[in-house]
Amino acid sequence: MHVQASLRSLGPVAGGAAAVVAALLAAVGDRGTLVGYTATPENSATSRIHATATAGLSPAEVAAYRALMPPFDPATTPCSPTMGALSEAIRTHRDAHRSHHPQTSWAAIGRHARRITERHPYDCHLGPDSPLGRLYDLDARVLMLGVPMASFTAFHLADLRMPDVPLREYRCRGAEGWISFKAPELDDLHFGALGAQVLREAEGVTAGEIGGAPCRLVPVREAVDLAERILRRSRA
Repeated sequence: MHVQASLRSLGPVAGGAAAVVAALLAAVGDRGTLVGYTATPENSATSRIHATATAGLSPAEVAAYRALMPPFDPATTPCSPTMGALSEAIRTHRDAHRSHHPQTSWAAIGRHARRITERHPYDCHLGPDSPLGRLYDLDARVLMLGVPMASFTAFHLADLRMPDVPLREYRCRGAEGWISFKAPELDDLHFGALGAQVLREAEGVTAGEIGGAPCRLVPVREAVDLAERILRRSRA
C-alpha cells in the first residue's frame, strides 16, 4: 500500500509520524507492504524548486548555490519536505528499503519492499520500470489521507503511455558527483482535473475518514488504466 498523506489534516497524533507508520504496518500485516515516495528535488539543477531558488541570481551565484547542494545518498538523504512527514518516517524506519534514483526515490517496508525498490533506472523516474511501475504490477492500493487526487503520483504512469512523450535533460547531484541524463518530461498540472474524472468513473475506490481527515483507498491499476483511457479520449 502506497500512502500519500497530510498528517496535518489528521490533527495531533500521539507519537507523531512514527506512530502513524506503526499503525499502517499493523493494518497491512505481515503479508503487506507500506510504501512512501521519498523524492529529493532539492539536489536537482532541473527541478521547479531549483528554478525558484535561483531565480534572479547571477551565473556566479547560481554556481555557488549548486556547490552547496548536497549529493544524494539513499541511506542518509532526507526526502523533500514537500513529500510530507509520513514519507520521511517510512524512509527512516529500521526495516525500510529505498530505491537509488537521485531524484525520485521510493522507500518500502514489508513483504515486497526489496522487489519494489531494488531497480530504478535514471531514465525511468516514475514509469513502468520504476518502483511506481511495480506498484501497478502488484495491483497495489494507494491511501490518499487528507490529500487530493491532484497529488495522485500514479497518474504519471498513464501520462507516460501517451504517444510522443517529450524527452528532456535532467541534471542532479548523485553520490559520485553531478550526473546528466535524458528521460521523459514529467507534468502534473492536469492531475486535478484528471483525478476528478477518474473518481466519477472508478468503481473500486472507497472513501471514509481517519481522525477527521478525508481519505480514499484507490486501486493503482484501475486508476491508471482509467486515466489512460480518459487522456486518450481527450486527445482523439
